[in-house]
Amino acid sequence: MQTGQEIAGRGGTNIPSEFLTFTLGSEEYGIDILKVQEIRGYDPVTHIANSPEFVKGVINLRGVIVPIVDMRIKFRVGEPTYHEFTVVIIMNVLDRVIGMVVDGVSDVVALSPDQIKPAPEMGSALDTDYITGLGTVNDQMLILVDIEKLMGSEEMQIVDRVNQEEK
Repeated sequence: MQTGQEIAGRGGTNIPSEFLTFTLGSEEYGIDILKVQEIRGYDPVTHIANSPEFVKGVINLRGVIVPIVDMRIKFRVGEPTYHEFTVVIIMNVLDRVIGMVVDGVSDVVALSPDQIKPAPEMGSALDTDYITGLGTVNDQMLILVDIEKLMGSEEMQIVDRVNQEEK
């Protein structure tokens, strides 16, 4: 488990780290801003047969086939709806481009080490390995997600398979 100092300070320094914050349901999440390529509206996707429910399909983004993962389905936070306000965060993760559907993008925040606490241990019943910590911004809790651990998890390896099938 990383400490707040290691997460926020990028190796123990006191340099604040920047996170793109987004909402899923009533919760606020944050991912490392350095992983984000662009933010765009939701476009219709090409569905892939036999893919998990949270993989909505793929889009062609300037010649790159990008799998689109709906985090509302993945994290089981409400019924997903797609409209003009639905947002897709395009990220560079584990040497691939992946799109992540969220309810909305909030802000970019800089968190110092003292604003980040380690994620609580939840036991084996709940997989929280991808949660790097909990940040506090203006008395609001921010769940910090290691997007590489999440997208690299065994369950998410479908993204690799989708990319291979499209080539």
